[in-house]
Amino acid sequence: MHSERFRPLLTGAGPYASVYFDDSHDTADATAQLELKWRGLREELERQDAPAKVVEHLQRAVVESRPGVGRGGRGLVASPDGVLIDEVLDWAPATPVVRFSELPYVMPVIEHGTDEVPYVLVAVDHNGADIEVHSGGVNTETVEGGAYPVHKAGGPETSGYGDPQPRTEEARRTNIRAVADRLTTIVDDCAPDLVFVVGEVQSRSDLVAALPKRVAARVVQLHTGARHTGFDELELADSVATHLAARHHERLGEIEEQFRTAVGQGSGLAAEGLPGVCAALRAGAVETLIVGDVGAATVLAGDNLSTLAPNAEVLSEQGAAPTHTFRADEALPMVAISIDADVVGDDGISPADGVAAVLRYPPRKAAEVS
Repeated sequence: MHSERFRPLLTGAGPYASVYFDDSHDTADATAQLELKWRGLREELERQDAPAKVVEHLQRAVVESRPGVGRGGRGLVASPDGVLIDEVLDWAPATPVVRFSELPYVMPVIEHGTDEVPYVLVAVDHNGADIEVHSGGVNTETVEGGAYPVHKAGGPETSGYGDPQPRTEEARRTNIRAVADRLTTIVDDCAPDLVFVVGEVQSRSDLVAALPKRVAARVVQLHTGARHTGFDELELADSVATHLAARHHERLGEIEEQFRTAVGQGSGLAAEGLPGVCAALRAGAVETLIVGDVGAATVLAGDNLSTLAPNAEVLSEQGAAPTHTFRADEALPMVAISIDADVVGDDGISPADGVAAVLRYPPRKAAEVS
């Protein structure tokens, strides 16, 4: 959905090999099965005349990778420069998908990639927090507030030191504030969809109360353990995955509603079919591209992909000659990524030609906003 992590593909040099296959590891002979699967993938790549260098990059990634666990798939995109995408999928293709073409094929990653939704995981207590930022990779850091004591003494304090309660509460507030400040900066910089907070109840509650509303609105509190006493990693992973999947489907529903409302109101803020969507992409007007079943549909372009058109007549109107023919499900997402539009799979719209878009503004107003 979020296209930022695909932007490096825009500056790479093709051609590209894109492969998607069942990478399940749920049987005793999974390793042997993987070798057989790779042999089939390699033979198909060679049949499509993929260069030996590209095949070698993919072989190294497949054969030398750390085995997964359970059922799932794998998606890889490689060029002569190396492997550019290597991702676990929540979908195990019944039949491998193998393409060697001028453009990368990223729709299966967009629809089924497990790293699609950026999020933050925070394990907090009254001393500080461990923070993981999941966005095209994982970055970790620890925030320690440094104030103490954070626990009341077990017995009466020595006379002269005063009541420990105010000092303890102030130390807790100071440490939680340090975590809240750092977390706010991370959220403002990375814009994650969700922020998962784990820890004992009071620590979680205090952190959420210290956050600005814009950050607190993204928080999901998980009841899976505490920072230093530990938690069940599998339970935590399952809980995070469940919430991410729910958020993904919620977001798809919001996009579908945006699209249908725009169509119903005739606002000009929706497009469907190859002609309309190509026009919106050329104008930079697409906010979210929706790609469904486009079959083997193709589009044309001149020397620049931004001239994308559904046919030679429209391309000629743009003052360009048809020098490239691309598969629509490869070219449309790449143009959308180049204009910072989000890309999603179709989850119920079933638009004309299998493609639609929610727009930032009507294409005819492009000149007014540029």
